[in-house]
Amino acid sequence: MTNNNPKQNRQEKEQPQIPLEELIRNRRQKLAALREKNINPYPYRYERTHKVGEALEDFDKLSSDETPVRLAGRIMLKRKMGKAIFADIHDVSGKIQIYAKLDNIGKDNFKLFDKKLDLGDIVGVEGTLFVTKTGEKTVMITQFELLTKSLHPLPDKHSGLVDKEQRYRRRYVDLIVNPEVRDTFVQRAQIIKTIRDYLTEQGFLEVETPILQPLYGGGAAEPFLTHHNRLDMDLYLRIADELYLKRLLVGGYDKVWEYCKDFRNEGMDRMHNPEFSMVELYWAYADYNDIMELLENLFRRIAFELHGKYTVEYEDKIIDFEPPFKRISMVDAVKEATGIDFMPMDHETALAEAKKAGFDTDELINWGKVVEKFFEEKVEPNIVQPTFIKDFPLEVSPLAKVHRDNPRLTERFECYINGFEMGNAFSELNDPEDQRARFESQASAREAGDKEAHQLDEDYITALMYGMPPTGGLGFGIDRLIMLFTNQHSIRDVILFPQMRPEREE
Repeated sequence: MTNNNPKQNRQEKEQPQIPLEELIRNRRQKLAALREKNINPYPYRYERTHKVGEALEDFDKLSSDETPVRLAGRIMLKRKMGKAIFADIHDVSGKIQIYAKLDNIGKDNFKLFDKKLDLGDIVGVEGTLFVTKTGEKTVMITQFELLTKSLHPLPDKHSGLVDKEQRYRRRYVDLIVNPEVRDTFVQRAQIIKTIRDYLTEQGFLEVETPILQPLYGGGAAEPFLTHHNRLDMDLYLRIADELYLKRLLVGGYDKVWEYCKDFRNEGMDRMHNPEFSMVELYWAYADYNDIMELLENLFRRIAFELHGKYTVEYEDKIIDFEPPFKRISMVDAVKEATGIDFMPMDHETALAEAKKAGFDTDELINWGKVVEKFFEEKVEPNIVQPTFIKDFPLEVSPLAKVHRDNPRLTERFECYINGFEMGNAFSELNDPEDQRARFESQASAREAGDKEAHQLDEDYITALMYGMPPTGGLGFGIDRLIMLFTNQHSIRDVILFPQMRPEREE
């Protein structure tokens, strides 16, 4: 009986997918065969004359002089055409086609290249550069060496590695098959270098402070707790560097900064990872106005050094980093967005407005919390261009100096761009008695249920009693900054190994 169903006929002709275990077993057999031939599949080193990108950059001179080159890279494409094999090799600088001709490398080597080398293997090749009839820059190889035998096949070339979870879990594979991902992390390194260069030029001293701390402080967050066996004491992974850096100003430094890893035991989403990178800096004899100018100029410089201009494309928006940035108080920003002026109100009146707006008021335990809530809900998501939101309520700023013109506010700003908080800065509080009162107020907030309220740090108060000069301080998240400047949607796209849930065993 004849089957006249074309669709079914096509399906019957499709090759079944080879199980992964069989593919790995096949590669192990090739590995064993290589060793039987006394070929070391994992040699110690290989002397390159050029990276691929360098060879391509100097291609005209190298090809016209027929200068031999020695390149190394991973085989990402391979195709046999009679007595010739074409392959693409990739290294960190780019990709290039190689051409293995039977007459040039000999029968045994040609067979080895054909039968024993797989996609994913790393090879070293020697030869001369030329252009094929199709116009592709190519290496005519005279010899090659297997440098690393890959036992695990790469993702299918058609579907690629597209599952986000697998990309983050197997970042090493993500970097192999998605060169644009590698580029993002190259840009990350460039941004960090720009920050370091700029702050060094401005006279800041780079320092290191403890990650394990007996008391956590300098931010509003829940910490990770660990235990030191020898000392028999609990310690916290730092949530911020602030209090240790300001101790250094007491000790006599004028400008200090740190590139730091911080840890916060909080939720995970596109903007948050429990381990993240920050820059914190402190500048003696300056205030938050000086810090605004410093941050404007830093962001402007990053934009120019990374992109050659002062604008950055993020998703469907153009962000302009040309100073000056807009500056507006939090209360005025809320008033501008809602028409509600909280400045004349007490806590009860403000709370009534929150209830009218439909907010959950359980944690709005003071006037400042209400103002902050309105800002977060009504203003923050709608900020696109770089904006300094300044003069925060006293109750939500335990480490900032009271505003010189209004005792209900503090001299604090946060920089917002495209709805992201991109920096938090103060005219730092250096009055030890005021600081103690703020800490005690925070303790009351903790008792009232605020898990992120600040702890009382007696040693820090003692440090302030020795005298800290007037100071401007700043902290900003590196990961969010890199998201913005490299046009990435999630923080996990700019962290090489983001935190993940354990992978389920099937």
